[in-house]
Amino acid sequence: MILVTGATGTVGSAVFHELLERGEQVRAMTRNPASLGAHVVFGDFERPETLAAAAHGVDTLFLLAAAGPTQAAHDLAMLAAARAQGVGRVVKLSAIGTPDDDAPTRLEAWHRPGEVAVRASGLAWTILRPTTFASNSLSWAGAIRSGTPVSNMFGAGAQGVVDPADVAAVAVAALTGDGHFARTYTLTGPDLLSVPDQVGLLGAVLGRPTSTVDIGLDEARDQLAGLAKEFVDAVIAGAAYVRDGANAIVTDDVARVLGRPPRSFRDWALEHRTAF
Repeated sequence: MILVTGATGTVGSAVFHELLERGEQVRAMTRNPASLGAHVVFGDFERPETLAAAAHGVDTLFLLAAAGPTQAAHDLAMLAAARAQGVGRVVKLSAIGTPDDDAPTRLEAWHRPGEVAVRASGLAWTILRPTTFASNSLSWAGAIRSGTPVSNMFGAGAQGVVDPADVAAVAVAALTGDGHFARTYTLTGPDLLSVPDQVGLLGAVLGRPTSTVDIGLDEARDQLAGLAKEFVDAVIAGAAYVRDGANAIVTDDVARVLGRPPRSFRDWALEHRTAF
């Protein structure tokens, strides 16, 4: 039995449905079981007794907690429940750039306590560190549909944008196959792309002009007003990290695990063009 947490999100839902399609015994954990139908169990990271019930009879855990200041506590609570219930294997979804020591607050730093705990858990573990998702570009859909420039806080910073379907496929491989224990995979697409690169590719797929407009980090912070300060600080720090070229990383980990090249951003855009 495989337990998938975060089963209503981008990667978690794809992992859950791919496991179902493969005929695996799988259980999705969510606070809203009605949203997924069968093979679902209630679980709330803030209620340890529900985590124990969700993990009962489970052999393998896909550990995905929402990014944020509470993420470390949620990771540790789920991992403690899994160990107490005799779970033997854990695959944690982390993020590219997660520091191996204390680091300034960024989105990635929220993953570090969970990574440390997973490695020390005594379970057979695998850690997945994906880079920015191709699906993040869906936030540009309104601007692209209206023909207005896409705001770009990342400057010319390039990233190895990854299709979340590839991340899910690697997770399924790690959850169901051997040879992935004590491995940390950094998951990227095949190309380094800036935001203008991505927007240009979307324009080519759609057959109409697209453009971007650079904004400074102070302006970006103003545009994020309304979000919790911790999230705003993390997003701005992450944007600075990308602007400095620190996330210009491409690996072959997707290809090594799946035995095929990772899908390109153009592949993703063709599949999702109706959203734009």
